[in-house]
Amino acid sequence: MPKATKKDVKSDIKVKNTSTKKKKSGVSKLEKLNAELQSFQDKHVRLKAEFENFRRRKSEEFIKLLQFDGEDVIKGFLPIVDDLNRMINSIDEAPKETLKDGMGMVNSKIIKFFEKLDVKPFALKGEKMDPEMHDAMLTQSDNSVDEDSILEVFESGYTYRDKVIRHAKVIVNKK
Repeated sequence: MPKATKKDVKSDIKVKNTSTKKKKSGVSKLEKLNAELQSFQDKHVRLKAEFENFRRRKSEEFIKLLQFDGEDVIKGFLPIVDDLNRMINSIDEAPKETLKDGMGMVNSKIIKFFEKLDVKPFALKGEKMDPEMHDAMLTQSDNSVDEDSILEVFESGYTYRDKVIRHAKVIVNKK
């Protein structure tokens, strides 16, 4: 084996020092990346937990909304039910005309309440029958009225926010 000179030893020491520095800087970069990865994983877990809490809260709110959705409708009908009960209790004492007026008032309260809820009646005598909105219960022939016109309305139909919730039952003209 050849003898190492001072120059060889110095260059060997420089190489070792450089590789040690590279190892140290590589380790510090690796440590930084691991710390950054840990930070992102922590943020991810926190965001995931936060989203799960948000989803749970929204689900609970939705369930409560559905559970008590009809409460306002019920509250709106209570005064009408009270009026009907008063009418029933006074049937024996009140004159026929007073009861008739009372029924008219109750009917107007119901109509106003339906308007407030966006419930609208449809089907008038003379309108053209629409199979999407009307159920023809009977057909009759009347030459003074157009074909498929409504001659009589058994039950009015109702829409709720532009959706038919009850079809009108009608008598239709067929020539």
